[in-house]
Amino acid sequence: MSAITTSLSQKPRPSVFEWISHHWFETFLIVYGLWVWLPFLAPVFMNFGWEGAGKAVYFIYSFFCHQLPERSLFFFGEKSMYSLREIQAVWQDTVNPMILRQFIGNEVIGWKVAWSDRMISFYMSVWLFAVRWWPLRRKVKPLSWWAFALFLLPMIIDGSTHGVSDLVGIGQGFRDTNQWLALLTNNAFSASFYAGDALGSFNSIMRLITGLLAGLGIVWLVFPYIFQTQALNQELDKYNYGKVLEQIKSKNPHSSG
Repeated sequence: MSAITTSLSQKPRPSVFEWISHHWFETFLIVYGLWVWLPFLAPVFMNFGWEGAGKAVYFIYSFFCHQLPERSLFFFGEKSMYSLREIQAVWQDTVNPMILRQFIGNEVIGWKVAWSDRMISFYMSVWLFAVRWWPLRRKVKPLSWWAFALFLLPMIIDGSTHGVSDLVGIGQGFRDTNQWLALLTNNAFSASFYAGDALGSFNSIMRLITGLLAGLGIVWLVFPYIFQTQALNQELDKYNYGKVLEQIKSKNPHSSG
């Protein structure tokens, strides 16, 4: 084989962007995984007295989450979640969300995660469903757009009704008491199920379920398309490279391979 053919047969080392393109799923797991899991380190940092690192995490994620303490998980305290009244008792007697979200916890009740419970459900589900999808990637077909909309719709409804309810005042809206649900179900459940945001309450369960559905819909729609596109690009690269070698060989018929 001629020197030119030999040189071309040895593929050049891929660039950083080409490597990421070929290892997109591993890159996603690491980069997105860091984004998803870092908020859980905020209460850990605070508990160990690393306040600078902890507050930095809270600050960064405050641009992506409301971080209302009554809708957040707490670590290293007596409870995993606290009611609005309990937060007001140890922080400030206010329903102003801009003031409430500043409370990150203390040594007595623990420290909140830098994600709210809805964001935990939504962002984590994307990562977890992606991990589950990978072994099935050759079998799972992309979700249709109308089905994807149905997966997102519950979170849109739940989030928007929470937003409208909060306009009346945190802890005072129709999603705080859920009297409408109590009437529909004839008070079949306990008062703690209808009112508030504690774990096991209607609001908490809805944020969990709707976040999971939205995360599943995103993975089911987007990841199969990415996989199919990458597989097609790799086949095209192999085909084009092979065509180039064939053309060179045809111009050098006496070269040996």
